[in-house]
Amino acid sequence: MKKKSLLLVGTHNDGKFREISKLLSKNIKKISPKSLKIKVPKETGKTFKSNSELKASFFYKKSKLISLSDDSGLEILALNKRPGIYSARWAKKSGSFKKAMINILNKIKNKKNRKARFICSLSIKLNKNKVITSEGIINGHISHKILGTKGFGYDPIFIPNKYRITFGQMGALKKMKIDHRSIAFKKLKKKLKFYKFFI
Repeated sequence: MKKKSLLLVGTHNDGKFREISKLLSKNIKKISPKSLKIKVPKETGKTFKSNSELKASFFYKKSKLISLSDDSGLEILALNKRPGIYSARWAKKSGSFKKAMINILNKIKNKKNRKARFICSLSIKLNKNKVITSEGIINGHISHKILGTKGFGYDPIFIPNKYRITFGQMGALKKMKIDHRSIAFKKLKKKLKFYKFFI
């Protein structure tokens, strides 16, 4: 029997861990930093890319395992692209993602322009010297109320272009095929075509 490759999926967010794990091959054993009792590093970067690379490098250093990390967030045009890289921190400051969503809906309730986009930066640290990064973006708009209980984070207020339902109302498989994380992952796979890691 072929021995499974080991990969640390560098996140403490259970929703992200599940989504990233589903994108990866079944031949890869996915490990959470929680199981290794590795804490989350401070996100000091000013961009999604710098934060995802920071996290991948941190988890690689701590675990000595190939590490894949994500930094993602919601940019809302009417809020000057906020919360952006501070998406998780907005939720923490508000007390929960649900409270953060309520705050967002209140802030833009009188705005005509409800355009928004989800951005994901995925970085994989392969060895001490090599980190590869890709970015995925999906455009859409903010709903007028919280809709659906699926997904996680801000999914229940984001309606992707060409759809009439939020990510929170969308089945996991359907969402996985179109969302920012899967777009970033497909790009990452192309960059890693010379590696057998994702086969």
